[in-house]
Amino acid sequence: MKFYANAKVLITGGLGFIGSNLARALVAQGAHVTLVDSLIPQYGGNIFNIDDIREKVVVNICDVRDPFAMPYLLTDKEYLFNLAGQTSHLDSMANPQTDLEINATAQLSILEACRKANPGIKIVFASTRQLYGKPDYLPVDEKHPIRPVDVNGINKLAGEWYHLLYNNVYGIRACALRLTNTYGPGMRVKDARQTFLGIWVQSLIKGDPIQIFGDGLQQRDFNYVDDCVDAMLLAGKNDAANGKVYNLGSSEVVCLKKLAEIMVNLGYGGAFELVPFPPERKAIDIGDYYSDFSLISKELGWQPKIGLIDGLQRSVAFYKENYRQYWDEKP
Repeated sequence: MKFYANAKVLITGGLGFIGSNLARALVAQGAHVTLVDSLIPQYGGNIFNIDDIREKVVVNICDVRDPFAMPYLLTDKEYLFNLAGQTSHLDSMANPQTDLEINATAQLSILEACRKANPGIKIVFASTRQLYGKPDYLPVDEKHPIRPVDVNGINKLAGEWYHLLYNNVYGIRACALRLTNTYGPGMRVKDARQTFLGIWVQSLIKGDPIQIFGDGLQQRDFNYVDDCVDAMLLAGKNDAANGKVYNLGSSEVVCLKKLAEIMVNLGYGGAFELVPFPPERKAIDIGDYYSDFSLISKELGWQPKIGLIDGLQRSVAFYKENYRQYWDEKP
């Protein structure tokens, strides 16, 4: 069923990894999609991410910190998928003020614009599992204590809670999804600013060894981007999600060493090596983490569908074909 047919939708961070894949799914349902992206080089936006749907969406190059553009763009929209953000944990420590402006202050401005000009809009906010910090228990559910280990986690938490506050106080329908290690075509692979899997994919294709920090026994779960998009679409159309926070996650839990072995065995060759943790990364590492996503399964019917090996095969094949669009060096 095409629930979003003819709906007016705004996606912040729309030229980025998840935003572009979400746009593709909404276009397929017949939605009228507007994408907002700053295309700041160190973030994830890439115009090639929408190469196949470029004529089917409206693109507005502006920053979510723009106090004039955002109210104008929000005025007539029925849905806002609020994905724009600064995602690098290390960058947030090196430049905390910028992280604050993007992940907290701009979010409050967006919500104020909705309150004043479009209180009927439905908002889905992309939050992060990083705000839990180092887990007390596994799998981590939504009741787990919140102890961010970096500036990014604190500011993302503030952005998330602003959304819930405006839902509870002003009736602006909003919910948040705490994403965990989303990967797939369109993710940033020039560096590890978005996800470590990106730089792993680049290393694999270029023939460089995949570098694993520490002993490689850290456990993680992963979501292929199509599954993440499905969760967002479900949250957007279901008012049972209003005022709620949901974990995403996967029942496939794997240590990083095993993950590297899987990637090396995909058929592209390659190798991996264990290297010492850089001190700045070790200071904010959370150790083992994987999610309990039973709440969103129970309330919205979401389940991840793409298995890890399948998702990794799709991802590496995409970058093998399109590497020129994502990094400069020829593999």
